[in-house]
Amino acid sequence: MSLTVRQLAELVQGTFQGDGDLLIHGARPLGEARSGDITFVEDAKHFSKLNGCQASAAVVPHAMTANGLPVIQVADPLDAFVRIVRHLHGRAEPPPHGIDPRASVHPTATVGADPSIHPFAAVGEETAIGARCRLHSGVAIGRHCRLGDDVTLYPNVVVYDGTVIGNRVMVHGNAVLGADGFGYRFHDGRHVKVPQFGNVEIGDDVEVGACTTIDRGTFQATRVGEGTKIDNLVQVAHNCQVGRHNLFVSQIGIAGSSSTGDYVVVAGQAGIIDHVHIGDRAMVGAKAGVTRDVPAGQRVLGSPAIAERDQKRILICLEKLPEIRRDVRLIKQRLGIDDEKLAG
Repeated sequence: MSLTVRQLAELVQGTFQGDGDLLIHGARPLGEARSGDITFVEDAKHFSKLNGCQASAAVVPHAMTANGLPVIQVADPLDAFVRIVRHLHGRAEPPPHGIDPRASVHPTATVGADPSIHPFAAVGEETAIGARCRLHSGVAIGRHCRLGDDVTLYPNVVVYDGTVIGNRVMVHGNAVLGADGFGYRFHDGRHVKVPQFGNVEIGDDVEVGACTTIDRGTFQATRVGEGTKIDNLVQVAHNCQVGRHNLFVSQIGIAGSSSTGDYVVVAGQAGIIDHVHIGDRAMVGAKAGVTRDVPAGQRVLGSPAIAERDQKRILICLEKLPEIRRDVRLIKQRLGIDDEKLAG
């Protein structure tokens, strides 16, 4: 599909500068754009990257021009570019697949309108599937589960008994919702499993990454709040209460009975011990080890995690340690201080 700059501007409700009749055949980012493509610049910081770019046009913020290059000016260039890419290159959503005869749907299960249940997916006893849900091959849903409308479960997702999933939830391949929490007690010289009677509840508009695991609670539900986005390879342990609109980046681990407020961000490879709370809009830096509660709005770094400002001061000092050590040695030499005599 090809459209003019003028037509693309109308599509994204922007204003164009330059040749509005220029025909655009594709949409690609700055480093890959070629003649006939449209690209985008999200903010003034990246404006210089347009120099030497081979793109024929660009989507830019309001009031920004590009030295004669046709531009479409919008309030949110990234959002507008996404819409253009979808229009030029996007694949139409496939029609409902129906229930494939090779899928296994228990007779007591209920399935909403316009389903897409692919070969070798399995739906357990008395489970309710909402309208327009897409269950890809290898999906296994246990008994007494409840899925809202427009849920997508990609290949080999496992949903254990009793799990509740809200509307418009997306779960990527090989994720596991509702496995037993890691609970044991030491009795008579061995580790005895504590039964896990709770379940998992996932709010509306949540996305769960590939190979992520969210464990069921011991007696209560493990909950993930509305709008939260969880990356690949994340572990959320039993009894955790995750707030709304959180962002969890890859390879983090949250131990049992911890909780987060709303709009919390946890960066990659961070670890959070059990029974701590992270307040609203707090941010946990990459590889941080959280060992105590984090107040609302605070940014923490390091292991153990402390306030970002303090941790940065420590890191600056660590960088200077070789220089400090050298200076101390010179000072001691000039003062005639002998380390061995001081130690004695």
